[in-house]
Amino acid sequence: MSDLPPLVEPAAELTREEVARYSRHLIIPDLGVDGQKRLKNARVLVIGAGGLGSPALLYLAAAGVGTIGIVEFDEVDESNLQRQVIHGASDVGRPKGESARDSIREINPFVTVNLHPIRLEPDNAVELFEQYDLILDGTDNFATRYLVNDAAVLAHKPYVWGSIFRFEGQASVFWEDAPNGKGLNYRDLYPVAPPPGMVPSCAEGGVLGILCASIGSIMGTEAIKLITGIGEPLLGRLMVYDALEMSYRTIRIRKDPETPRITGLIDYEEFCGVVSDEAAEAAAGSTITPEQLQVMRAEGRDFQLVDVREPVEWDIVRIDGAKLVPKSHFETGAGLAEVSADKPLVLYCKTGVRSAEVLAAVHKAGYNDAVHLQGGIAAWAKTVDTSLPVY
Repeated sequence: MSDLPPLVEPAAELTREEVARYSRHLIIPDLGVDGQKRLKNARVLVIGAGGLGSPALLYLAAAGVGTIGIVEFDEVDESNLQRQVIHGASDVGRPKGESARDSIREINPFVTVNLHPIRLEPDNAVELFEQYDLILDGTDNFATRYLVNDAAVLAHKPYVWGSIFRFEGQASVFWEDAPNGKGLNYRDLYPVAPPPGMVPSCAEGGVLGILCASIGSIMGTEAIKLITGIGEPLLGRLMVYDALEMSYRTIRIRKDPETPRITGLIDYEEFCGVVSDEAAEAAAGSTITPEQLQVMRAEGRDFQLVDVREPVEWDIVRIDGAKLVPKSHFETGAGLAEVSADKPLVLYCKTGVRSAEVLAAVHKAGYNDAVHLQGGIAAWAKTVDTSLPVY
């Protein structure tokens, strides 16, 4: 048994239908009727119905968690279907929360689903968390992760965290108020966010779809353990999974006495710096829209169009006439030798984040007339050349 007490008190009873449905749980000695009653009485909030939220939601619903809240304001996109298995082809364009709710109802009609079609913000997070026993954080950006952590601390709630990128995943449990001196939070593991541009998002770097099932199911398993008080949760341990090596390892996390006490919420976009100050400053007066680039091309202006994405992205789609010089080449200084010194540069990436970083570098090197494309090739494909694929 766990040395943490069960998080949730048991419900009064299980109905005849519930006994039949959950029979494979009921005959496990460690779980049994008492554990299933705790699951029935549990209120779990899942942040995001995406790659990690999808398997976690499906299995928590199947397991009999009585009330599941879903924080999700996005719509289902075709690119989601490679990994977000709670949605189907017929759901493209629908709100993700509604699609997830319908899938849950199909799996288990005894589950109450609360939709929160909002963007999680400092002014709503703590009050929302207080309505639930446990939080699952399946978000994909550092700003929201720190917000979830700090709000969970202020709401005195434990939460299960997961992260995925390409072939690797991580998972842990954070709970500042855990009994027996076990309390710690996400800032004990990551005191500050990495520098802007250092860690690409899944949208920029990709993720093996099936990896979501591995990490999402671990998150769901940890939730069930916490609710019912069985096993040893990942509190105080970081689980790291490498799908290519098929290896799992755990790293001990200890409370860092230097971690400042969390007393309120902050501006998390500013704290994490979506783009660096240098990139924001460079882009301020040197950004063009897709429509402006189209006019420049139509007028036959003399400039060099530079794609700063990775070769694998170039293979998917590119703007005609562009030259590929990846951002990493500019970081080593070699990129400057690969671009024209006597023509204005127009830089682009997928969405405009990486090209802004490169813009700052080339401005610093004296290419003062360089500009970058607002919204990147994604915006170009949406507004100018709609025949191009979007990834």
